Amino acid sequence: MTLPFRQVHLDFHTSEKITPIAQDFDPERFARTLAEAHVNSVTCFSRCHHGMIYHDTRFEARHPGLSRNLLAEQIEACHRHGIRVPIYISVGWDEFQAKRHPEWLEVGVDGKLQGAAPLQAGWRKLCFNSPYIEYVLEQTQEVLENFPVDGFFFDIIHQGQCVCHSCLAGMLTQGLDPEREEHRVRYARSVLDRFCRRTTAMVRERHRECSIFYNAGHVSPVIRPVLDTFTHLELESLPSGGYGYDHFPLTVRYARNLGLDTLGMTGKFQKCWADFGGFKNPPALEHECFTALAEGSRCSIGDQLHPRGTLDPATYQLIGAVYRSVAEKEPWCQAARAVTEIAIFTPEAIGRQDGRVDSAAGGAYRMLLEAHHQFDVVDAESDWSRYRVLILPDRITLDEPLRQRVSDYLHGGGNLILSYKSGTDRETESHFVLDEMPVRLLGEARYSPDFVTPRETIAAHIPPSEHVMYERGLEVEPLADAEALADVWWPFFNRTWEHFCSHSHTPVERKSNFPAVVRRGRVIYFAHPIFGMFMRHGARTYKQLMLNTLALLLPDPLVQAEAPTTAHITLLHQPQDRRHVLHVLHYIPEHRYSDIHTIEDVLPLHNLRVGLRLPAPRRAYLAPSMAPLPFEGKDGRVWLTIPEVRGHAIVALEA
Repeated sequence: MTLPFRQVHLDFHTSEKITPIAQDFDPERFARTLAEAHVNSVTCFSRCHHGMIYHDTRFEARHPGLSRNLLAEQIEACHRHGIRVPIYISVGWDEFQAKRHPEWLEVGVDGKLQGAAPLQAGWRKLCFNSPYIEYVLEQTQEVLENFPVDGFFFDIIHQGQCVCHSCLAGMLTQGLDPEREEHRVRYARSVLDRFCRRTTAMVRERHRECSIFYNAGHVSPVIRPVLDTFTHLELESLPSGGYGYDHFPLTVRYARNLGLDTLGMTGKFQKCWADFGGFKNPPALEHECFTALAEGSRCSIGDQLHPRGTLDPATYQLIGAVYRSVAEKEPWCQAARAVTEIAIFTPEAIGRQDGRVDSAAGGAYRMLLEAHHQFDVVDAESDWSRYRVLILPDRITLDEPLRQRVSDYLHGGGNLILSYKSGTDRETESHFVLDEMPVRLLGEARYSPDFVTPRETIAAHIPPSEHVMYERGLEVEPLADAEALADVWWPFFNRTWEHFCSHSHTPVERKSNFPAVVRRGRVIYFAHPIFGMFMRHGARTYKQLMLNTLALLLPDPLVQAEAPTTAHITLLHQPQDRRHVLHVLHYIPEHRYSDIHTIEDVLPLHNLRVGLRLPAPRRAYLAPSMAPLPFEGKDGRVWLTIPEVRGHAIVALEA
């Protein structure tokens, strides 16, 4: 299967109390609207969160207001226009079955049924360890028997720490203790994994080539054990729907290295799913789709079909304008793989994430992105050998297998940057366990906030002053063969009810005997949680300190650009075409409204000079216009000037 670039995820979660359903549906008009908007794949519904089925079925959950075989008509019409139709089945949420079988619902540790309360609008959560799953499999089997299946999108693949009768019995059978949270989490994951394996095996008995995806709203290292049950990865990430503009780029830099094609899923909505009458600003939708291309991914835009069965013309004018441009750019995006040299180890791999976008990983991502570095996100099972620098941000504690992996990476010639508690023992966080560390841990810093001054080696572009560190760090002692790169300064005292000064914190008094940044060979350590601090406080000094130390380990980065920090620059390679492809995006996401992230304007860049550490190409040009682009080779780098970046520019360099 070749994953299409221009997809629509067409929600149809429609209450049984709305009737009739699809009375205005016209198959030809439906498919033609999609085709004219340059859509080449649309995900249509078999069963929704309400539990309603939208086609002829032997099950009683057919929507009571439906008088036609809707899914069959959608598939037939779309196939006539060459449009692929993966089939959607809701799993974790099914109100029809939840009402009839409350014994199938998840039970929380507090004894409450999970999901919406009885007098609350919303979904109730079904347990994947209940007989409900047999119903899911039977209904999926019916779809396989009755339709030409292009693919399946199984949704709401979540299992909480359920303590229903079946889950308690299952944990005891496996020798797990239901009173321990880590055991409940482990069992829940095994229940999900069993569902994925059973479902894929059943689908494959009848259909060997259709696509299969299990959606949990996020792709993380937890899917590795069942990655072979997926054919591709769809990264749900609606920036205006609570994800923000950092979630997708950070997540795809992990997902794209798992060996499967990736798809970036955003929405046409002003806010989140089912925002009827809400329309995303065109520059925002451009940015989200073009970012997917720039990260080596495909595009999916979420929409919701009206109960009448009609597509909104304004929506498909919006989608069509973006997808027309995507279609023109596709030749320079097919089978393109990111060229990177830095890896960020994700806290998700050890269960240390502190939010949808982890603050430490997010801070590292922001620092590198704004400096135009080329980087990936990795876990312990990733291949680290192709990265020149590995970053362990703030809280990457080590067990023995991970300690050995980091040590092997260093012995193989790699470079390491780590901060705060990264490198400490996983169980106690009381001491560093990596032999290559440049410091010995003494304990928590006695003052907070304290201050840092860089020494000359890493002082570039940092004002000569004491810079406040808003969060508590650690006190460390350099080893004899280590070099301090920055120093800690102490305030007069900590701020307490007994003694405080001014509005926020106490000013600096004196230099301490403790370092803030220490280097030993190819390892550099920060005593403060520098990455999370940058994400939370945005102090430019934090970023500059890290970038200056990174330059000691990586003096010749892949990309150098005379570009503002708002430019998003990625380098990809198409080996089949013997060309590198440079993407430059310049859209500026804003949080100018109280609870929404959006993009209002396109601010062009002019005469953007970029240097790439690549062999001199045979030719360079702008894509898709094919306009030639002059370049020069100098000091092992190809330099070129992009006349204009109006939102998104692509430069192709052919060998």
